[in-house]
Amino acid sequence: MATIASNGITLTYETTGDPSGEPLLLIHGLGAQMTDWPDYVLSGLVDRGFFVISFDNRDVGQSTWFDEHGEPDVAGLLFGTGGSAPYLLADMAADAAGLLAALGIESAHILGVSMGGMIAQQFAIDFPSATRTLTSIMSTPDPAVSPPADEAVGALMAPPVAEREAAIEQSIVTSRVIASPGFAFDEQGIRARAEVHFDRGFHPQGTTRQLAAILASPDRRPGLAGLTVPVLVVHGDADILVIPAGGEATNEAIAHAEHWVIEGMGHDLPIEVAPELLDKVASLAGLSA
Repeated sequence: MATIASNGITLTYETTGDPSGEPLLLIHGLGAQMTDWPDYVLSGLVDRGFFVISFDNRDVGQSTWFDEHGEPDVAGLLFGTGGSAPYLLADMAADAAGLLAALGIESAHILGVSMGGMIAQQFAIDFPSATRTLTSIMSTPDPAVSPPADEAVGALMAPPVAEREAAIEQSIVTSRVIASPGFAFDEQGIRARAEVHFDRGFHPQGTTRQLAAILASPDRRPGLAGLTVPVLVVHGDADILVIPAGGEATNEAIAHAEHWVIEGMGHDLPIEVAPELLDKVASLAGLSA
């Protein structure tokens, strides 16, 4: 892992695979670090010919934190009674673009999951010449069109605990609530990644600011309508955190998008789904699976 200056902050990043491969930028979700990508996703992408760039978004992991801005009024943003965000998803997209520029990569395939899908959408809108393809997974152009189920809200908004083992257990409980009911729950893998996550940058306040950025950012559908690059929209039909309406709205905004709805998938990436998903990403990029 290395650090690099981007958009006025410092990002921690890592590259995987042959630099002569097709560059692909991975953008992770709310509160997630680059170490939260399962190994089978990274290795699978490399095996299909990609040069993979992953990184910690601002305010998580080992990238720049924004603690000087304090804790935002998420409730006010949710209910329209007030509140503001210290940055928006557009700023996070600019971070990602700055990372590619600093690495000397003029354009890349852009793939994001959940909040990362929202950032990836904004990236494609704001930096079209740097976008070769867009893959938006379990995401939405506007949280208003895909409100989470009450059970998911309860898990997501549970007060964080600071003690290591309790925080790891809380992470597993949350993962189980939003996991795919049609596939096996990989507790061992989730626990291992949660342990790494806690040890390298446990930072719930940053996650709260990222949530504020989601809520304060404008609807991306008008911008998405102008995209011309190949687009893949992926969603699980059992997602209770970003319900399937988010994928439907994304797909409807982009006339030429391919929309793949996965039966039994919730808000995670089961290993059983990975081969076909990565084949589709490779095909979108013009690589043979």
